[in-house]
Amino acid sequence: MLMSCNYFDKKKIDTKEILDEELKSINWNDVDEYPTFSICDASPDKKICFEDFLRNKLNENLLKQNIVITEDVNDTVILKIHIDKEGNFSIKDVKSSDVIKTQIPKLDSILRHSFDSLPQIHPAIKRGQQVATEFNLPVIVNSN
Repeated sequence: MLMSCNYFDKKKIDTKEILDEELKSINWNDVDEYPTFSICDASPDKKICFEDFLRNKLNENLLKQNIVITEDVNDTVILKIHIDKEGNFSIKDVKSSDVIKTQIPKLDSILRHSFDSLPQIHPAIKRGQQVATEFNLPVIVNSN
């Protein structure tokens, strides 16, 4: 008497299906390594070093500008920064209040040009691959 069971049946594994499942499980909003500059390599927190470098670059450029205002300004501007997987930097959006837009109408342009001469950026890393990333950089505008 012979009996058969399905114990030895092999199922074909679809690699595309496995890849699709794996891609769904990855949190693409979180990266393993944030974008950075070479000068931040020795820093214990590269993200803070990177953001501080950008803010310092902005402050240097803003201090060079001859900005005349008619009333005090103390507000925050939000820059939406995009760094592609090759390390190219761009500002996707500048969000500011009506007060800032009225008092400093050219601020958007000034902020965008503040980053014209950045050093090379090392893009973000996710699972060993260079990836594009976006983040918000708050910038305090204070006329005092």
